[in-house]
Amino acid sequence: MRDPLSVLTDAFTSFLFGKVETTRLPVRTSTGQAQAVYLPTAAPGLGDSGVIIGREVYSGKGYIYDPFQLYGQQLPAPHWLVLGESGNGKSALEKTYVLRQLRFRDRQVVVLDAQGEDGVGEWNLIAQELGITPIRLDPMAALDHGIRLNPLDPSITTTGQLALLRTIIEVAMGHGLDERSGFALKVAHAYVNETIVERQPVLTDIVEQLRHPEPESAEAMNVDIDDVRAWGLDVALVLDRLVDGDLRGMFDGPTTVGIDLDAPLIVFDLSHIDRNSIAMPILMAIVGVWLEHTWIRPDRKKRIFLVEEAWHIIASPFVAQLFQRLLKFGRRLGLSFVAVVHHLSDVVDGAAAKEAAAILKMASTRTVYAQKADEARATGRVLGLPRWAVEIIPTLTPGIAVWDVNGNVQVVKHLVTETERPLVFTDRAMTESSTDLTDDALRAAELEAEERAAAFVEQHLGDLDGSSESTVA
Repeated sequence: MRDPLSVLTDAFTSFLFGKVETTRLPVRTSTGQAQAVYLPTAAPGLGDSGVIIGREVYSGKGYIYDPFQLYGQQLPAPHWLVLGESGNGKSALEKTYVLRQLRFRDRQVVVLDAQGEDGVGEWNLIAQELGITPIRLDPMAALDHGIRLNPLDPSITTTGQLALLRTIIEVAMGHGLDERSGFALKVAHAYVNETIVERQPVLTDIVEQLRHPEPESAEAMNVDIDDVRAWGLDVALVLDRLVDGDLRGMFDGPTTVGIDLDAPLIVFDLSHIDRNSIAMPILMAIVGVWLEHTWIRPDRKKRIFLVEEAWHIIASPFVAQLFQRLLKFGRRLGLSFVAVVHHLSDVVDGAAAKEAAAILKMASTRTVYAQKADEARATGRVLGLPRWAVEIIPTLTPGIAVWDVNGNVQVVKHLVTETERPLVFTDRAMTESSTDLTDDALRAAELEAEERAAAFVEQHLGDLDGSSESTVA
């Protein structure tokens, strides 16, 4: 309780001078002066070795990323998952990332290009400007001496061939092979490999052997020859689709001679295949295993395997199991697997949930572009993103994404240079109408794009055997 004298003094002072204010008056200052008082903070970057992606949004710092440089220090695995709805910049990010990686002489990239327009794949322009011919897998072209990949290529181990044959059949059938069908396939494969030595065995040989098994095959298991034939009938019918069905021509002959596996960029153009058909996961399985045995070598090169529409891999338990083995090469032989998926919900709740979770766990880098709120929340739960990152994903504008590099989460704006722009933005058919440009203006725009592309190749990619320094300025 206050003493009476203090109360009387305060009352008298208030009467003479009014109420006494004890609040400090505001101070007017500039941001230049105030920054010394309120210090800005930003998450630490990933270092300065690698390729420039763009700028970290909140700090404005350059964002540099390279899985090969970060591996072992900040990154337990070099694999990368890219998510987001169409039109937000996934394609531009992939293309500029590959172009910038190719400036290093110890880099090599394979792209499974599942999208395209005007009859060619989305990566066709980049391949063209680099003087590379895409490997176009097309059933119609294959019938007229087009590209073939042989699942029984001698460069693939016997074990790899059998695993690939099982995967093809299981994907097409939608379920695993039972023991009897598996036995019939194993016996037919072994007989073909033992007896055909003067040429490459092909799928036709397997189908023929399944239809007409050798008596020795039945005697080895003490079963009747008719039983072995019955066990292999469904398998023969599935493989017959690759020999004489809608996929004929692409896999029923010796591997095409002249495929350059030493080129810095190898593009498999799958744009002529229906993306929603069973053919796509079969194609990816065959290409993946073929590359595993013919492309990946212990030669100290850093390899990037980029797959568009990768949900065809993650959503199929049989194909996913093959790619899980392929991803393990990342640590031993320097392979970085890049999977591009629109919606994570397409795969995490499907039949391959277990296999999808295993592949997602291997991807230590996750880049998420704009998604709807519900999808963002589901993605955040699966990937373990912090709440603040999940909340901003629906608000992201094109070119900006949330990057999670083994727990280092930042918001990054991807930057595309003027010389890269004509090579990476290939959606003009969707963004321009026929009345936007006259014929002369259209030709001028095409010439300008060609000149810019040529300038980019000359200035930045002209010498693919050039510097192997690990930073792109």
